[in-house]
Amino acid sequence: MSDNTVKIAVLVGSLRAGSINRQLAEIALENLPAGVEASIVEGLGDLAFYNEDIDTPETLPAGVAEVRGAVADADAVLLVTPEYNGTLPAVLKNAIDWLSRPYGAGALVGKPVGVIGAALGQYGGVWSRQDTRKSVGIAGARVIEDVEIGVATGKLDESGVRTDAIAEQVVDAVRVLADSVAVSV
Repeated sequence: MSDNTVKIAVLVGSLRAGSINRQLAEIALENLPAGVEASIVEGLGDLAFYNEDIDTPETLPAGVAEVRGAVADADAVLLVTPEYNGTLPAVLKNAIDWLSRPYGAGALVGKPVGVIGAALGQYGGVWSRQDTRKSVGIAGARVIEDVEIGVATGKLDESGVRTDAIAEQVVDAVRVLADSVAVSV
C-alpha cells in the first residue's frame, strides 16, 4: 500500500458489456470511499485456459502477465460474479487458476479478497459466491467474509441495480475490503 491509498483490482465474471455484474463493478468505481482507488481488470475472456505446460516465461499466453500484474499491484481484490449453472463462470475460475500460480507465490497469496454478485435466482447467486470464496481461499487469498452482496436480479425493477440502496451496499462492501488492507499491513 503506497501513499495511504488502497488499490483494489476488480474482476468481473461476466463478459457481457451491459451485464448486471459489470454494473455492480461500475457502481463500486463510481462511489469509491476516500483513500481508495479501483479499476476493472479487463481481458479475462481472452485468457487461454490454464495449462501448466504453457505457464513458462517463454510460452506464457497473451494477457496473463497483464492480469497477474494488475492483481499483484493491487492491495486487495473485489470479485464480482454471476451464477452460471449453480457455480461461478468459467472465465472467472480460469482467471483465479492463472492468478494462483506459481503455487504458493501467485498474485492472490495473502491478498484480501471480497466477493459480491448478482444472479437470477432468489438467493442472488449464493452458490457462485461460496464457490468463488472457496477457490480464491485455496489459491492463497485472505477471503473477507464480511464482504457480502447477493442481488437477486429477478426482483429488480426498472432501475436495475442503480438504486441508492444497492449503491450503499456496494460502498459498504468496498469500505470493508479496503479496511481489511489496513489490518493486514
